[in-house]
Amino acid sequence: MSRLTTQIKLALGVAGAILVGNTASAQEYFDYYPEQAYQQPVEAAPAEDAGPWSLFKNENFTIGGWFQGGYHSESNDLFNNQPDNFNLHQAYFYAEKVAESRDGRLGYGFRVDGIYGIDAGDTQSFGNNFGTFDFADSFNRGGGNGWAIPQLYGEVAGEDWSVKIGHFYTLVGYEVVTAPDNFFYSHAITQYNSEPFTHTGAVGTFNVSDDTTIYAGWTAGWDTGFDQFGSGSNFLGGFSTSLSDRTVLTYITTIGDFGARGSDAYGHSVVFDTAVTDRFNWVVQSDLLRVDSTGEDNVGINQYFLYDINDRLAAGVRMEWWKGDSLTGYAPHGGVLPAGGGSHSYYDVTVGLNIKPSQNLIIRPEYRYDWSPALGYEEGYVGVDVIALF
Repeated sequence: MSRLTTQIKLALGVAGAILVGNTASAQEYFDYYPEQAYQQPVEAAPAEDAGPWSLFKNENFTIGGWFQGGYHSESNDLFNNQPDNFNLHQAYFYAEKVAESRDGRLGYGFRVDGIYGIDAGDTQSFGNNFGTFDFADSFNRGGGNGWAIPQLYGEVAGEDWSVKIGHFYTLVGYEVVTAPDNFFYSHAITQYNSEPFTHTGAVGTFNVSDDTTIYAGWTAGWDTGFDQFGSGSNFLGGFSTSLSDRTVLTYITTIGDFGARGSDAYGHSVVFDTAVTDRFNWVVQSDLLRVDSTGEDNVGINQYFLYDINDRLAAGVRMEWWKGDSLTGYAPHGGVLPAGGGSHSYYDVTVGLNIKPSQNLIIRPEYRYDWSPALGYEEGYVGVDVIALF
């Protein structure tokens, strides 16, 4: 059979298969003439499967970050404190080398993070003595903007363990400082008032089984950056374990002298994270903070209901109750703390969306309603932010 005849039959077979919708006929021709070099094209994996684009990334070293800009109609004094403006919240840059043990040898790594924007003032080491590290006038700029260095640490890792030494984010809580890692644009009352943001010290992570990880370390109080306020010294640790195939329990505690926050102190967060279905996540968090030296005493319970509608759209609801005290001093929207002191409750409900046109772009519109009967205030407001990752 001539090559021309073979090609004609092959073309007719493929065309016939297309016309009658029988793709098996085309396959028969490829199978019948194995001497031909024709091969069916292999579909390439979608580019997004590789994850978000970064400035630089190889096997264990990454340089990246994001820009977060947003608008909110009212201030709630919880990061979002510049209302009726489109604000640059976070111009965030980081460089990280992952510490990875191989062939029984220790692995070494590091991470450094820098942030500029209106969130920097809440991320500086404000548990320091003023004028040290990034808690200084030289890091503040006009319009509420500033600089902060929330992480600067080295890390060593073995086969089932790792230890960070330096300045790093806390393990406490569910919500975090870094914008892309939260579902909502606004932050919980509990996170802002009952949890530290950063520490200086050392903390170890120990994977004792496939289902359980233990954390243990020492830090120089709350929110410090290579400094110690007074006699700040506390334990930081806890555990995370799978209670079932769908539920993970994480308990993190800090015990001791929290430095600028006070001494003889105890705080914890308990988080139950349940994948109810493949698309629906339910998170329950409870925080407790007691500082004997100052009398500070507050507690909170948060719930998050998060639903993935598809790969590019998710909806969520956050419901929160936080019981504070006059010492903590949280009274937004013109509220006045009770003259006689004592405790009082705050509530908020937030509904929002996560819209992801691509893996490097997140849009988070939301509506939030806050109220406190004891303080005599209630306020509803809207907000939306855009996060562009790089």
